[in-house]
Amino acid sequence: MKRASGIILPLFSLPSPYGVGTMGKAARDFVDFLAAAKQSWWQVLPVAPTSHGDSPYQSPSAFAGNPYFVDLDMLVADGLITKAEAEAPTWGDDPTRVDYAALYENRLDLLRLACERGWERDQAAVQSFASENADWLEDYALFMAIKRHFGMAAWYAWPDDEIRLHRKNACRRYARELDDDVRLFTYVQYLFFSQWKELRDYAHSRNVRIFGDMPIYVALDSADVWAHPENYQLDERNNPVEVAGVPPDYFSSEGQLWGNPLYDYEAMARTGYEWWKRRIRAAGRLYDMVRIDHFRGFARYWSVPAGATTAKDGRWVDGPGIELIEALRRDSPQVALVAEDLGTPTPEVMELLLASGLPGMKVLQFAFDGRENNEHLPHGIPTNCVCYTGTHDNAPLAEWFAEESKEWVDLARRYVGLSEDEGLAWGMVRQGMSSVATLFFAQMQDYLELGAGSRINTPGTTDGNWRWRLREGQLTRELSQRIACVTRLYGR
Repeated sequence: MKRASGIILPLFSLPSPYGVGTMGKAARDFVDFLAAAKQSWWQVLPVAPTSHGDSPYQSPSAFAGNPYFVDLDMLVADGLITKAEAEAPTWGDDPTRVDYAALYENRLDLLRLACERGWERDQAAVQSFASENADWLEDYALFMAIKRHFGMAAWYAWPDDEIRLHRKNACRRYARELDDDVRLFTYVQYLFFSQWKELRDYAHSRNVRIFGDMPIYVALDSADVWAHPENYQLDERNNPVEVAGVPPDYFSSEGQLWGNPLYDYEAMARTGYEWWKRRIRAAGRLYDMVRIDHFRGFARYWSVPAGATTAKDGRWVDGPGIELIEALRRDSPQVALVAEDLGTPTPEVMELLLASGLPGMKVLQFAFDGRENNEHLPHGIPTNCVCYTGTHDNAPLAEWFAEESKEWVDLARRYVGLSEDEGLAWGMVRQGMSSVATLFFAQMQDYLELGAGSRINTPGTTDGNWRWRLREGQLTRELSQRIACVTRLYGR
């Protein structure tokens, strides 16, 4: 991989008149901005459907695309809906924040209109798409149809035990009864992946590659767990025995109780990790490079008894280690992987990272806590890593400088040589750009020098996350030229 840089911007953060960023014109405009700024990569968050807490890391499917990202203007151009129909709903009154309630209330009705008008016309293409994605699409479409039938209740609360336990006869019966909704969710996925391919092809035409993010765990209320309980640590009623989380760390003094079901790695190993192989293949159809979130969970994972109220009650359990990584790389050698290895470094994680040869991550905001030999300090980071000013889980730099301890900020000022004339955020960008790391990324907010109110996610919280959006006109030609200048200066 050659020395390069990119910008982190979630798809939902793009401007649009319809409440959320999509795969339409604003996405292509951002690709053009990246190209003008001499950036080689666009890093996005998971593009899966959202559910609990609006988080892209708690999705009803590890394979599906988010219906909210289907661009309405492209549907208008395709004759599937009218402009008046797209503009009729209220999509929210603040263009800088995603209004998930408005999306939930209105988006699917528009997509249903598109399905009704396009299903017969696009039948051959839809059938081809369904055949290519048969290993997940049928389960997902049926799962979502049944959720709607039961008032969006989680599958483990469905009143019909036969379908709750995914019995074949029950699945066939519900598929017949809910045929309209099954077709709807199938067609929406066809639309999503058709538009995504167009966007990715456009990015490639501008020499921009897409860096995606893959959560290590899946949500309990997902088609993945419902349809394939054998892959998870569940009891005879398909209820979790133990769940995922992390112990106390620098993101949270209480740890984080995620609640995701844990994998049954022994059962997965007996299949040659087939589910994981399918997942990486699917990621490779979306992205040019994939960040494996919480990579340390492959070495050891934090296992918390189901029903516990705090992550502190958990324990470390050995993960599948290099065996799984090697299986994935043999199966999909074309998919570039990055290990999200953040957290307190432990020998087993460091050994797995070294054995895998995958690039890890270094974050400048973590570098200035005064610890000797801090692994994030630029003078000690390896070439084979991805350097960040901060990830989507960090505050934008302007907020970090305003709210972090004076001791940390003073150390950063001295180490980096920061000045008000250059701009504190731009000084940190300069430090990352000049590092030996093969890849460097900054959040779009850092280039815009935005502070409080523009944070993407605060780990350990459920309110107010995943909402920040760009305003029209913020991505100027002058900004792209300034980014291009520092990019060229440091050979990226």
